[in-house]
Amino acid sequence: MKKIITLITLIWFSAGYLSAQENHVVLISIDGLRPEFYLDPQWSMVNLRQGMQKGAYAEGVRGSFPTVTYPSHTTMVSGVLPAKHGIYYNTPVEPLGITGKWFWYYKDIKVPTIWTAAKDAGLTTAGVSWPVTVGAPINYNLPEYVILPQGKGEKKDEIKAMSQESNPPALFQEVQDYAVGKFAEYGATIDYYTSDQNKSRMAAYILRRYKPAFLAVHIALVDHFEHEQGRDGDKVRSAVAGADVAVKTIMDAAEAAGISKNTTFIITGDHGFVDIHTQFKPNVMLAKLGLYDDANKDAWKAYFQQSGGSSFLHLKDPKDKASLEKIKQALLQLPEGMQRMFHVLDKEALTKAQGDPNAFMALAANQGFSFGASAIGDIIAPVSGGTHGYLPTDFKEIQTGFVAFGKGIKPGTVLPLMGQEDIAPLIAKLLNLNLKTDGVLYPGLLAPAKK
Repeated sequence: MKKIITLITLIWFSAGYLSAQENHVVLISIDGLRPEFYLDPQWSMVNLRQGMQKGAYAEGVRGSFPTVTYPSHTTMVSGVLPAKHGIYYNTPVEPLGITGKWFWYYKDIKVPTIWTAAKDAGLTTAGVSWPVTVGAPINYNLPEYVILPQGKGEKKDEIKAMSQESNPPALFQEVQDYAVGKFAEYGATIDYYTSDQNKSRMAAYILRRYKPAFLAVHIALVDHFEHEQGRDGDKVRSAVAGADVAVKTIMDAAEAAGISKNTTFIITGDHGFVDIHTQFKPNVMLAKLGLYDDANKDAWKAYFQQSGGSSFLHLKDPKDKASLEKIKQALLQLPEGMQRMFHVLDKEALTKAQGDPNAFMALAANQGFSFGASAIGDIIAPVSGGTHGYLPTDFKEIQTGFVAFGKGIKPGTVLPLMGQEDIAPLIAKLLNLNLKTDGVLYPGLLAPAKK
């Protein structure tokens, strides 16, 4: 009798598990995605345009502040902005010297995410190169992580890092055996076009083999070459076409796995891009004020954390009103030309933008300008290429994109503008997850329920 009850229980559990896993959401982030990549056919995103035409899309997505990769990706999966989720920048604030560390670890996120909500619901999840996921509650995870050089002559190691933090530990070897072949140095670094293709093939294998309810993938080559060439260039266009191929590779995997009818694809990005020509270095100003000494960093009183198109003021002593006032006056006394390079967000404005609550002010660059971290040399310097990190409400060029199609998405819906925090509630709805967010679930995105 006990055996019969156990068998019935197993059958019941399996049926419930399969029912819970019936829906699948694939979230693909194309780093540096801009809406024109799918709105304008000249950018050759054939597959994404097809998805746009049979699904829904946004003409623009307002990002997080600063509009950089790690805060933005955390907003996508949490549904709240940096002030709440705690990933304020790509890198920690390091006044004593930049080490090269990033916010790699999931433990630094201060709020629940899609990952935790899915785990609570008993769903299987997967991630490939998704930021801030080392140690995350993800069933099949190849997180974005880099082992930094430990000695002279050493290089950063992305392959060993992926192997070391793979979950389960055998997953990294498994994707080499069945998806991409043995990794060499060129297989992981974003200096080569194989990076996006390898990530998409690893994601495709995991989707086909394990059929997770939620899979999130981050590919970065478009961003890499927009930094080098700006908003347009032969490398940028090639990377955009390659990203489109990567999307199709993962779509094909859903078809091969027999789950395409139950799968929703969401393709989005973290930020747009701006061409730059001049860099302003606010720490040079602090050095002249005697508040930061590059030769004796232990003696610092104030430090600007640069984040591309924005820079955030930190004080060693939060009660140091004298230094704060000195900095405010110094900014007002800059030549008018320099003052026109950026605008200042005081504490109230910074709080409204939901940026780092530990900062005392922020500088938001205007188009064409960016910030540097150095405290030596001239206060302005020439630069080229492109960057991001700007205040997301300042201009359209910094907006990213959004395309959704497949199960549960109403065809033909066009949103003129949505927020990055609005992505998580959509995923939660599609997977029936319990996740509290600050985002809006737009009902027009959802297909009517079948009776």
